[in-house]
Amino acid sequence: MRPATIGVVRFVLTGRAVPFARPGVVSGIAKQVRHAPVRLAADGFDGDEQGDRRVHGGPDKAAHVYAHEHYRDWIDELGPSAVLAVPGAFGENLSTSGLLERDVCLGDELRIGSAVVQVSQARQPCWKLNHRFGVSDMARRVQERGRTGWYVRVLRAGEVSAGDAIELVARPFPEWPLSRLLDALYRSSAEDSRAVLAAGLPLVPSWRRLFERRLESRRIEDWSARLGES
Repeated sequence: MRPATIGVVRFVLTGRAVPFARPGVVSGIAKQVRHAPVRLAADGFDGDEQGDRRVHGGPDKAAHVYAHEHYRDWIDELGPSAVLAVPGAFGENLSTSGLLERDVCLGDELRIGSAVVQVSQARQPCWKLNHRFGVSDMARRVQERGRTGWYVRVLRAGEVSAGDAIELVARPFPEWPLSRLLDALYRSSAEDSRAVLAAGLPLVPSWRRLFERRLESRRIEDWSARLGES
């Protein structure tokens, strides 16, 4: 039986790392639409770069996916914007239709074009969004609204292009849509953290450490430095 189609790729985008916002900072957040199939492998899309490989890119963040439906919500909230007038506003590699954070579960295996990927984590927005949008608290808004997008790791390399169906191959953790995981991450109690760890989710190491530390400290972390508020 063919996997169920749960979404579609609207745009594939890549970008080079260039100087950004502050002296000594480079970023690949500005992406351009690709008009032909692009190869997606374990380290990301051909032609895509990240400015700081300590926190961006790598096997667990091979590509960033963002729902195009969110653009209308942001325009309603912020007003018309040159950044929101074109795809790639959030530095996404795949702009999609049909998939919001509530529709995708951690660990989902998806076939996109000839590639197979796995949902690895939700995005944790950073201060660069504040500069990109010219909105001082944009990163916090993205975090609090839950319109974060998500990352995938690549299980089978292949080519991806606009118009490709997004097919659900496997869903091992249907009780854990990303929206629930985001609630646990940002509005968590110790009990929520315990539930995350007990579920046996395929958490990336940094997230596992975060929930383990939270159980020990019984405190939610201070996100202000990442969000550009310190």
